[in-house]
Amino acid sequence: MKKHNALKVVIITLLLFALLTWILPCATYQTEYTELGRYQVGLFDILSYQSTVLGYFGYVALFVLVVGGFYGVLYKTGAYRRMLDSLVKKFKGKEVICLVVIMALFAFLTSFAGLQLALLMLFPFVISLVLMMGYNKSTAVAVTAGSVAVGLMGTTFSYNTTQVLQQYLSVELTDLIWAKIVLLVLGVVLLALFVLKFGKKASTKKVDDKEEFIPEEVKSVKAKDKDKDKKHKVKVWPLVLILDLMLIVTILGFIPWNGAFGITLFDDVTTAITEFELFGFPIFGKILGAISAFGYWTLVELVTLMLLAIIILKFVYKIKWDDVFDGFGKGVKKALVPALIVILIYTCLVLTTYDPYQLVIYKFILGLTKGFNIFTTGLVVVISSIFNGDPLYAFYSVLPYFVSVVTDTNNYQLIAVIFQCLYGIVTLVAPTSIPLMVTLAYTNTSYKDWFKYIWKLLVALLVLAFIVFTVLLLII
Repeated sequence: MKKHNALKVVIITLLLFALLTWILPCATYQTEYTELGRYQVGLFDILSYQSTVLGYFGYVALFVLVVGGFYGVLYKTGAYRRMLDSLVKKFKGKEVICLVVIMALFAFLTSFAGLQLALLMLFPFVISLVLMMGYNKSTAVAVTAGSVAVGLMGTTFSYNTTQVLQQYLSVELTDLIWAKIVLLVLGVVLLALFVLKFGKKASTKKVDDKEEFIPEEVKSVKAKDKDKDKKHKVKVWPLVLILDLMLIVTILGFIPWNGAFGITLFDDVTTAITEFELFGFPIFGKILGAISAFGYWTLVELVTLMLLAIIILKFVYKIKWDDVFDGFGKGVKKALVPALIVILIYTCLVLTTYDPYQLVIYKFILGLTKGFNIFTTGLVVVISSIFNGDPLYAFYSVLPYFVSVVTDTNNYQLIAVIFQCLYGIVTLVAPTSIPLMVTLAYTNTSYKDWFKYIWKLLVALLVLAFIVFTVLLLII
């Protein structure tokens, strides 16, 4: 298998996006559609975007690096491998149940709380577990990145991925919520059926190829050697407790309590803590700094959470600082290519934002039909989702012009469902999908092999989506 295939695909995508600036004119829409002419992007222009990319999106690359470092330290505990072995043994003969539960959980968390990037924190663990159960890498990618795509397809209360839709289409999170739930549930069912049917066991010839994703096995020792026995009998439950607490805190931090449900409890508690004064001095506010209340967490808070967990693991498992730094460094080294891919994908985003030739394409497609049409709308969403690796930008790149063309507000609720549903499906294969491309890079999975593996599911999800869209059009 060729190394760094995912990186090459993203670089080619970036160069193709730059090439389009030589072909298509730029255009904007404020109060009217305006063409601005061609602004050809050169190689040094791409390099000049890095200050913007790092300034606005560098924290995502940092998050990926810290995830790598975190798992590098987990390897040093010895308990991590024992935990994986225990899970594999527990689910022996019940692997199907394990995979379905993971896929359903990831899809739900993405749909409900917008954890599509935050879940990258769990991807290495799930990938190792799937591989240790005997499945191949494509199955591991489907279980992780595939479930996130399905979760985006059936987005329900994730405020951070739908706020642009709410702004331009004047819709609420609860509008057509039953249709979103149907898309989510049926999407998970299709993904599960696909994985169970096409999820292949890894061939024995590729065992060595996946060993890099599995921690070194904790060696057993003779019972008479008490000192060594104590050393190697590492307790697993503290690690399980720490990881469970991390997951719970992450979920609480990302659920849009105020934005989606109007719950201000966590805002009030955070304000009370940070404004508490001791002898007229806001002691906790100064110690904690600019802490975000639950409901407003980003990947920045997760970086802090993982670093704190590393310190706790160091003392709980009595790891030497040298081993902590060594493990963290090895993990970061493994995450360098995925982090670089993140930077390049956001470079694509900055390029298409600074040089907005997309609107020329959207104007042409929407002009093929009069008013609202499911298929032209769907095609526009698919293209915008490929050009923009972030849902906010994908929606913003087309909606201002779209609402000037499609003025019948009766269909706006359906249009919102189309936008969020098709964006999620596109992330299953788009070379600008961060969850997908990072996972492909981490597992050294070829983009071509992945497409050959997943295209049937892609077609099935698209058929499902347009059936639901047609039904909604007929009944609303």
